[in-house]
Amino acid sequence: MDFRDFLHCIPQLQQEVLPGDHAHDIMSPPERRDLIKSIDFTQNQPRKAAVLMLLYPKYNRTHLVLIERNSYPGVHSSQIAFPGGKVEPDDQSHEHTALRETHEEVGIAPNKVNIVRPFSEVYIPPSNFMVYPYLGYSVEELNFTPDPEEVAGIIEFPLVQFLDDRIAVQQTMDTAYSKSIAVPSFKINDHFVWGATAMMLSELKETLKKVL
Repeated sequence: MDFRDFLHCIPQLQQEVLPGDHAHDIMSPPERRDLIKSIDFTQNQPRKAAVLMLLYPKYNRTHLVLIERNSYPGVHSSQIAFPGGKVEPDDQSHEHTALRETHEEVGIAPNKVNIVRPFSEVYIPPSNFMVYPYLGYSVEELNFTPDPEEVAGIIEFPLVQFLDDRIAVQQTMDTAYSKSIAVPSFKINDHFVWGATAMMLSELKETLKKVL
């Protein structure tokens, strides 16, 4: 998709009703949905994090970026994710968190990003995080500088590839919910993207399909 065409769609994106749980459920195994229904969030008090779904031009085509996290002792080790991280006490808002963490993880300064809107939050049971995604864009081509302590790799791909329904696949894997279950995933550049990131991508995809 030509980046100028994407820019023309931004006013519609800002007004579009988000599909929320409907889009999340597309990329969520039934075992997760059952678990979520049993959680009392007033008692659970999840930690908070924010991520940035960043669109930008590359060769005049609209692109999206993900990161591959480094291997470390933790439930999100080596996973594919959006740039982002946990809310710190000095953060002024969830949006501030998403921009700050993106700057720290991949070197894109906040003044290069225009925030379009927040998307629906996603809860991650294994780590007890509520994640707040934000859609943003840059009008210039970006050169990413990954933080070697946190980021193992940068994954860039054109929006037209993301909107192709053929990237949605099922893979059998062990999760925190059950062993050897079919998990909905996106296959992007030989990477399997699942879990909370896939759920956020699903809402982005369903929303973009309405306005493009």
